[in-house]
Amino acid sequence: MNIRILQGIIPGIATADGGGVKLRRSLGQSQAHRVDPFLMLDEFSSANADDYIAGFPQHPHRGFETITYMLDGHMLHQDHLGNRGDLKGGGAQWMTAGRGIIHSEMPQQESGRMRGFQLWINLPAKEKMKPASYQDIQPEAMPWLTLADGGSVKLIAGNAEIAGQVYAGAIQGISADALFLDVRLPAGGHFKLPLPYEYNAFVYPYEGQIMIGPQLAQQPLPPQQAGLLSLGDQLEIWAEEQPVAFLLLAGRPLGEQIVQHGPFVMNTQAEIEQAIADYKKGQLV
Repeated sequence: MNIRILQGIIPGIATADGGGVKLRRSLGQSQAHRVDPFLMLDEFSSANADDYIAGFPQHPHRGFETITYMLDGHMLHQDHLGNRGDLKGGGAQWMTAGRGIIHSEMPQQESGRMRGFQLWINLPAKEKMKPASYQDIQPEAMPWLTLADGGSVKLIAGNAEIAGQVYAGAIQGISADALFLDVRLPAGGHFKLPLPYEYNAFVYPYEGQIMIGPQLAQQPLPPQQAGLLSLGDQLEIWAEEQPVAFLLLAGRPLGEQIVQHGPFVMNTQAEIEQAIADYKKGQLV
């Protein structure tokens, strides 16, 4: 057994995106801050409507997938395909931009807390130009598991082996075989999970400090920081004197060159130039 340890940290930094939504970005704050196949992780969290009310007006994407996971609040997705979907607290949306999608994500509330995450996952070169698609997952369709110590796990995407049994997440079919879990532990809680040895993985605590690694060699990871994990076939995470909540992400690395220009993620500069030209000519999609 090879237990994964904390190998690096990407602190979340305060920034703004879309129409001025205030958020905290860990992965994706620069092209060096990625974990193949994961490109970006944003956390947005505010009870001040001024921080989110402008939303994310219409904008394009090409070449990757996104998962938006809501903890609190209500956002409306609309795109050029005529799709319209509600993202509500406890639910998620999986969008494949593929060859191109133009969409918006706008708040459907004028007060109260808006809290959630958006994850960008790369597509392999052979799939970057496939048709765009998306799927809304309502809160009641999201599987929850209760752990023996009173903790819980929400299975957002992929398949996870927990306590010797394999459970399926709400989202299936991501090209990089991504696993996306929301794990919550009580004070003194412990979470153990087998992972494919060669898959890249990171954790992002959003409430409380977690401890990573074998019991006698734990390493602390404060909240709002992405903890990059070593390779290994098992992950162990511990809570100390306070309850904790964290995201766990793992996926098969693609090992391909990445060239990114804002909302376009391709494999070559020529493909980026083509994406820009297609967008300007109204042919992105």
